[in-house]
Amino acid sequence: MGLSILSPEDNAIRDAIRDLVNREILPRSQAFDRQEIYPRANLELLGQQGYLGMIVDPEYGGAGASYLAQTLVVEAIAEADPATAVIYEVHNSLHIEAIWRFGNEEQKRRWLPSLCRGEAIGAFALSEAEAGSNAAALATRAVPVEGGYRLTGRKMFITSGGEAERYLLFATVDPALKSQGITAFVVEKGMDGLSFGRPLDKMGIRASRTTEVILDEVFVPTENRLGGEGEGYGMALFLLDGGRIGIAAQGLGIMAAALSRSLSYARERQQFGHPIGRFEGVQWRLANMATDLHAARLMTYEAARHREDGPAQRPLFAMAKLFASEHAVRHAEDAIQIFGGYGYMTEYGVERLLRDAKITEIYEGTSEIMRWVIASHLLKDYDLDNI
Repeated sequence: MGLSILSPEDNAIRDAIRDLVNREILPRSQAFDRQEIYPRANLELLGQQGYLGMIVDPEYGGAGASYLAQTLVVEAIAEADPATAVIYEVHNSLHIEAIWRFGNEEQKRRWLPSLCRGEAIGAFALSEAEAGSNAAALATRAVPVEGGYRLTGRKMFITSGGEAERYLLFATVDPALKSQGITAFVVEKGMDGLSFGRPLDKMGIRASRTTEVILDEVFVPTENRLGGEGEGYGMALFLLDGGRIGIAAQGLGIMAAALSRSLSYARERQQFGHPIGRFEGVQWRLANMATDLHAARLMTYEAARHREDGPAQRPLFAMAKLFASEHAVRHAEDAIQIFGGYGYMTEYGVERLLRDAKITEIYEGTSEIMRWVIASHLLKDYDLDNI
């Protein structure tokens, strides 16, 4: 069934991806989570079906679709498998979009087709152990040499680390320049000096491989630099705006799964001679979950529709991520409470909703950073000395 807040065209995309996800991705999702299997098969399937690089012009292998369409795909995947959803989101919103928007013609033709087909996976390497939320403080160095650069440093918490074929990586050509020295490079797996830490043992999204990326004087040719020297910081902020819409959509998928499973259980589970859905305590939780999901969708879809407006809409993107991620955690807790003791058991898969939801409040900008972005926008036109 389509959503009234979407156009017929958007609902057709939503119906098609939900059908594919339910047939192909959902049945193996639980096993992938328990066995920590990287879902490359899911990415290959999505590439074959035309869901990778959706906003990219068909000339380069994309679908030429809207940002909202891509957001609907993230939501549908997340309802079945949040780990695949975040890999998809990083691949599309942070890696492919970077090349699509900031690459030159030769770079687009060299890299985009294989990324859009799912033959190559793209990663995003910005965070460092001492430079998480403060991206301007990154320490990875890019030393200019003949024909390119030598990159040295360590990147932390990298989605698809060791699995991806290409890494959009940020380094500084001069630490004294602070954010003005940050430059973006596409580093390719197999380059001498590039290695990866062991996969991190995570609370949730366990099928998504997360590692440290280690660079020991990795030579990167000039033709692998994206944009000019010093343009990387603004590029990263722009890309993270889109990434935050994607994480909001991941939150939507988790909220939808929590509500759907809770409704089914409330109709079936009997207590005191009645389905538990007859009891006011359960009904109020379900009503709040449905209301929050609708509000989160309105915020996230609006943010997606305004993606092309760029940094001017940054608070809107932050609001969508903040609301959707925090309510995803709350709804996962509600689902566990509705299921009672069964919700705490891995057999029912409801506890996984909470494990997978929590990270949405942390990556691609913590809830605290989202509040800072929103508040900074609210206060920028006020003279605080006169309040």
